[in-house]
Amino acid sequence: MRKSILTRLNNWIIFVVMTTLVIAIVVSSTSLINFLRKEEIKRISLLSKAIRIQQEVKTPDTDVLDLLPDILNINNTIPFIVTDKFKNPILDLGYYRNIPESTIKDPEKLQDLIRNMEKNYDPIEIKVPDGNNQFVYYDNSRMLNNLRYSPYILGLFILLYFGFSFWFFRTIKKTDEGYLWAGLAKETAHQIGTPLSSMIGWIEIMKLDNPDSDGVHEIERDIERLRTISERFSKIGSVPELNDRNFNETIQENYDYLKTRISRKVNFTLNLPNYTVLVPHNKILMSWVIENLVKNAVDAMKGEGAITMSVFERNKNILIEVKDNGSGMTKQQARNAFNPGYSTKKRGWGLGLSLARRVIHEYHNGDIKISQTEVGKGSTFRITIRKGENYLTGN
Repeated sequence: MRKSILTRLNNWIIFVVMTTLVIAIVVSSTSLINFLRKEEIKRISLLSKAIRIQQEVKTPDTDVLDLLPDILNINNTIPFIVTDKFKNPILDLGYYRNIPESTIKDPEKLQDLIRNMEKNYDPIEIKVPDGNNQFVYYDNSRMLNNLRYSPYILGLFILLYFGFSFWFFRTIKKTDEGYLWAGLAKETAHQIGTPLSSMIGWIEIMKLDNPDSDGVHEIERDIERLRTISERFSKIGSVPELNDRNFNETIQENYDYLKTRISRKVNFTLNLPNYTVLVPHNKILMSWVIENLVKNAVDAMKGEGAITMSVFERNKNILIEVKDNGSGMTKQQARNAFNPGYSTKKRGWGLGLSLARRVIHEYHNGDIKISQTEVGKGSTFRITIRKGENYLTGN
């Protein structure tokens, strides 16, 4: 529990840091854009003064004559146009700049441009001695318009980067976990295989002395069971073939086997469709999944209660449900039930449901989940396998 709380706290700290970083970048970029906008307004104000001086001073000195054209020509980015007091554009040289020639030649486009400029900025009035005041209309430079969207683009890019990083490291973690469980499964199969071979040899010797002994037959059944378990673990570490098709038969065999090995105080029932369900699957691994679910149900009921296993079709899927009336689970327990190492039992390793999910997800392209659970009323586990084009049912 303490580790879980620390993990969540670390995740929240990372989230807050990332969010703060993104907000800081957006705010700083917005501040930079506002600064550039004010600088452009200052340049237009200076340009307006230059136009006014040019009109007011009849005989300026040489320095003024050299300075005024420089002020007018230095603006190579900010679009502006000078109009009279009736908003008629003045198209003399130096009275407009950075406006497309096609717009200058089209009176309607030019008037639209002036109206748009007025929406963005109030025009700067140039007062002239004869009272025919002029107005300078202007807009942002192309660079400033492009920069307006940069904070949002940059913020989106950062969020996408963090999202990709999260996905990448999570994928690596899952891959490492997959290799770990696969290696553990293969090693377990190998460790079981050595004493199992020895037991098979000893049982053959025992059969020579008393081949009809009940004890020998029981040991043989247990050896066969161990062989099945060993094969299950070996298949977890490799890609199994889906050679079995009769799904009813697999479920029925599991039911028959488990019914004789669980408590007689458990009312165990099976509901199968009245026709043969043909689904490509691996019988050994599917049996393991069913066995895990049934044993978990028995543990949840503490060996006394009712379990119902049902197989039915829904649209293009085959569904298997294992329902019990045991202790049920809380929402947190249900969320963590399939996580490796998580177990509500004191002696559990938390591997059964994790490996069951691996079998269904990775090997059968299906889904396994807790479809319903309530504390004190029981749980329902549901396996969904998509039939696909070749997953047929026979009547």
